[in-house]
Amino acid sequence: MIFETMEQEDYEQIVFCQDQSMGLKAIICIHDTTLGPALGGCRVRNDYASEEEAIEDAMNLARGMTYKNAAAGLDLGGGKTVVMGSPNKEDEEAFYRALGRYVHTLNGRYYTAEDVGTSEHEMNLIHKETPYVCGTSKSFGSAGNPSPMTAYGIYIAMKRTALEQFNGESLEGKTVAVQGVGHVSYELCRLLHEDGVKLIVTDINKDNAQRAVDEFNATFVEPDDIFSVEADIFAPCALGGILNDDTIPQLKVKAICGSANNQLKDENKHSQMLEEKGILYAPDYIVNSGGVINTADELNGYNETRAKESIEGIDKIVKHIFDIAKEQHKTPLEASQHFAETRLKQMSHIQDIRK
Repeated sequence: MIFETMEQEDYEQIVFCQDQSMGLKAIICIHDTTLGPALGGCRVRNDYASEEEAIEDAMNLARGMTYKNAAAGLDLGGGKTVVMGSPNKEDEEAFYRALGRYVHTLNGRYYTAEDVGTSEHEMNLIHKETPYVCGTSKSFGSAGNPSPMTAYGIYIAMKRTALEQFNGESLEGKTVAVQGVGHVSYELCRLLHEDGVKLIVTDINKDNAQRAVDEFNATFVEPDDIFSVEADIFAPCALGGILNDDTIPQLKVKAICGSANNQLKDENKHSQMLEEKGILYAPDYIVNSGGVINTADELNGYNETRAKESIEGIDKIVKHIFDIAKEQHKTPLEASQHFAETRLKQMSHIQDIRK
């Protein structure tokens, strides 16, 4: 069954990693290396209901990284690490160093980085065993915490989305509903607040949301109420699958632009539902690509100015995708997939010439 699933979307490799002594259970998935070595974060979650759910998550995220890296113009493929459960404090170093050894066995086919549930600290531990890791502390010559740059990319994408949907108007005076106020979306809220945006926020951790209320004069609503608030733009910045049969009918916004991965529960069905409601959807893997653009710059010796200039290129990418959607009568998601797949095919052809 697993090979059948891999064949459907042409996955290259899945590596299962375990160390019973410290409870390590991890899945490294490499989707595609047409453009170069795979790059994708290391996600640690304690709430996977089954091994099958973790495998599915790793595969979906790895495929998403292929499209994200391709659309961002990076010479990198797509991969992801998913870890089932975090270690006990006393096992932490050995746990992540063991994971680092598994990454190292791939000999540079895959670079890992921080993601949900990990930070610079865990990347530093992985780095003790392998150079194939990004997002370590700045003392290692890396970019450090990617959250500000990821947020900057989302902000750039949201400005372009507003220009597209609101007849050339800026974000100033608009209302943005933000679901989830983590590291990235806190920085996004700061940028939006500085731009004169009214914020409505929610988070299952009320302390996170309260920070935005206190610092950015945001309005708090309960998590289940964020979908039905009166706003101009909805920014999903928590976990995926939140645009679905139940939530889309509740939406009263004109555009969606946020940091969460895999926002659409069913890509084809729910992107079409948004289209029919007149809601402009900015594809998530384009919107949140600032983080991977920033991280990828480490592979050339990190330069913050160069990385920021590359992230500002998200504006042109989003505009191009909206233009394709209009010209070819596609949803923005279909247009973004066409854009990424075209680059993959073109670069694959160049590889054939090299041979």
